[in-house]
Amino acid sequence: MKADFVIIGSGSAGSAMANRLSEDPRNRVIVLEFGGSDAGPFIQMPAALSYPMNMGLYDWGYQTEPEPNLGGRRLVAPRGKVLGGSSSINGMVYVRGHAEDYNFWEEDGAQGWGYADVLPYFQRMETSRGGQEGWRGASGPLHVRRGVADNPLFGSFIEAGRQAGFETTPDYNGEKQEGFGLMEQTIHAGRRWSAANAYLKPALKRPNVELIKCFARRIIFRDGRAVGVEIERGGKIESVAADREVIVAASAFNSPKLLMLSGVGPADQLRDQGIEVVRHRPGVGANLQDHLELYVQQECLEPITLYSKLNLVSKALIGAQWLFFKTGLGASNHFEASAFVRSRAGVKYPDIQFHFLPVAIRYDGTSPARAHGFQAHVGPMRSKSRGNVTLRSPDPREAPVIRFNYMSHPSDWEDFRYCIRLTREIFDQEAFDAYRGPELAPGRDITSDEGLDAFIRDHAESAFHPCGTCRMGRADDPRSVVDPECRVIGVDGLRVADSSIFPQITNGNLNGPSIMVGEKASDHILGRPMLPRSNLEPWINPRWQASDR
Repeated sequence: MKADFVIIGSGSAGSAMANRLSEDPRNRVIVLEFGGSDAGPFIQMPAALSYPMNMGLYDWGYQTEPEPNLGGRRLVAPRGKVLGGSSSINGMVYVRGHAEDYNFWEEDGAQGWGYADVLPYFQRMETSRGGQEGWRGASGPLHVRRGVADNPLFGSFIEAGRQAGFETTPDYNGEKQEGFGLMEQTIHAGRRWSAANAYLKPALKRPNVELIKCFARRIIFRDGRAVGVEIERGGKIESVAADREVIVAASAFNSPKLLMLSGVGPADQLRDQGIEVVRHRPGVGANLQDHLELYVQQECLEPITLYSKLNLVSKALIGAQWLFFKTGLGASNHFEASAFVRSRAGVKYPDIQFHFLPVAIRYDGTSPARAHGFQAHVGPMRSKSRGNVTLRSPDPREAPVIRFNYMSHPSDWEDFRYCIRLTREIFDQEAFDAYRGPELAPGRDITSDEGLDAFIRDHAESAFHPCGTCRMGRADDPRSVVDPECRVIGVDGLRVADSSIFPQITNGNLNGPSIMVGEKASDHILGRPMLPRSNLEPWINPRWQASDR
């Protein structure tokens, strides 16, 4: 078992790299994936999104350590254990991130990753339907669309934002992210358009690409160079040799775990675990970030929500229509309206995200309200809190220790209180007058800072956007794990390319930026010239210093 490039993980970035690296038939590529097939309606039917991330068949089943600022709760931390990785179990929401996110990356040491540099890669990877011409891709593997937004509540949400004085946007992935508008989905022809469907399955048709179902135990080094991967399959320990490079794309949890198991990480921690230190990199596992969110739920006076579709008969009919025709309610994730807004004057670009849903229900599909309702998922996007991923033991089969330290910065509480109060302001607009019933959560009687803090402590949930644990930056920065070409600093023949390399979390959902990382990393790995920088200028609110809207 030998190839030029051995990729650990078939997720968003891994699948993209498998495809791009194998376009040249001279390059032999092996992809290592522990999870199984992505076939079947639980993954491929968009409306079934709450199922796969709660199934041990498809999810690694990780949990956080007790979070002290969330009442000691242990939050679920799903990551895909299946072909396509987390792109096969996510909510299929497509967000590029804001231009200023990438400009910050570059300022913080990730040279060549500014917005002008990454925009051409987003354009290369997309086939956008309904996006802004000139800003979007038209011939890439990743199909992106808008939902039909037939439910009048979607329009009411966007109009309510306008009535409250906020911007609207025709395409938050185009020139102007800020504002209320339609949400984009990685759905194509009625199916989840995962990285596996977009990139990996076409690549596997090539004779120079092989997929090995196995458990990656550690990276094998010889004289400071990564030369292969030790794997386990069928109860046997084997090795896969890499003639050119090993590329880790195993998630913000498993990528740092693999590096540490292989001797790359904080030397004192590795020695405590009895692991021989190959290279001291204190940043491995540090800088863990995520988005937290809350559901603000409102009862709906008109019977127009998805509540009437939650019974078994309706679900069976929706499933049958999707199975035979790939149409109907089963062909959407039902996140079809959204907003990106700024929390206050002086904030240059959006720092709050809304997902709007025409039903009052938890993300995992449990505990639906016993009435027609609608809800906004809302949360701040640039928390100052940081966590870490560490080894539980030197046993590769042990889950890593995941500590987010959610809400550990005082500004997090202020930001979340504002999110709740702002959502109430949106729902109080005239556009919702015909639909607005009592507030289901938190409940209008909860108005004080103390009351809202208690609600946040008990009900804030992860948006499942972990990143940052193998931070990209300057090679002379001790915080950095990889340099701007995704090479692990201090060793040869090893790269990391997935959401773990983000210096700072991007605005919105992370699947799109993770695929972009795989696209751009491929050109670095192959030594190709980077795509020409874009000269497009993104929209920044001219009133940003004076107003939040």
